[in-house]
Amino acid sequence: MKELDNATEVTQRDVISHIFAPLFTAHGKAIFNPQKPQGQAFAPTNIALCKYWGKRNQTLNLPMTNSLSVALPTLGANTTITPLYGAHDLITLNQTDIKLDSAFAQRLITFVDLFRVPRKQFFHFDITMNIPVAAGLASSAAGFASITLALDDLFAWNLPKQVLSVLARLGSGSAARSIWNGFVEWQSGARPDGMDSHGVPLDVTWPHLYIGILPISQYEKPISSRVAMQRTVDSSMFYSVWPKKVAHDLPLLKMAIEKKHFPLLAGTAESNSLNMHATMLSSWPPICYFYPGTIAAMQRVWTLREEGLELYFTQDAGPNLKLIFESENVEIVREHFPDVECVRLF
Repeated sequence: MKELDNATEVTQRDVISHIFAPLFTAHGKAIFNPQKPQGQAFAPTNIALCKYWGKRNQTLNLPMTNSLSVALPTLGANTTITPLYGAHDLITLNQTDIKLDSAFAQRLITFVDLFRVPRKQFFHFDITMNIPVAAGLASSAAGFASITLALDDLFAWNLPKQVLSVLARLGSGSAARSIWNGFVEWQSGARPDGMDSHGVPLDVTWPHLYIGILPISQYEKPISSRVAMQRTVDSSMFYSVWPKKVAHDLPLLKMAIEKKHFPLLAGTAESNSLNMHATMLSSWPPICYFYPGTIAAMQRVWTLREEGLELYFTQDAGPNLKLIFESENVEIVREHFPDVECVRLF
């Protein structure tokens, strides 16, 4: 895709105009007119094995480094978008109407405003999530990916998934990975306009691989990922090492996936996660997503591993852990962690 002019000053609306220019030329205003009564889509949440932490461009959500995730195919967000003939949007989350001045609603509306051209339109966004919201389980990734896919369905754009990944990224960075199931690498790209920063699925499956969602807290985390990320970049003396850690870990993870080498995959993911949290702890004011239950669960995993159980964990920006194990150990993991939700990935 041709690079935008004056790319260092590109806005989100510039990106939208650039992406839709060919469709607009061919179809005119119809590309932003609903083509059916409703648009609907599901998008999975994704668990980063090599984390995304830090932006080179906050406006376009362009990451400092590549990252790599695996989707939880049965957990995520389902969005239905219905055109309204009224004076404002309606947002429903898990069957509860959301106030339009709330942070959740304002973020959604700001994103959808990018597509309300050439005239103002209003919609009912009916979103159902089977994961906790804002608790470190990538709910925003699944949410914005599902909204993007539902818009594509409603307006019948039929855009390629890599382009939809770019659009979803404008709403939430990690949503770039939630357009697909399976393993996905989000390429940071090099272009200032971000047109080369999108997900790329890996054509690999791993039928015996499981993630266990271990709930420590269902409540909204006190510091959002977006705020925590920027504070880390701005104030952590350790942050300069983070891109080097990613450059080390990413090839190991891709090799482990190709060869189905479980200890290499899970051990690298755990190390990557702990390094990310170390940079947060060295920020000022410090950022700590560890709850007492988080640390207790970590120590339990380490003890079980010393005793011979192939069990690892990863942790995103929130207190909940994601255990990593294979199918042969599902029952023993459930025995030691009765609250765990075991998810087969493929």
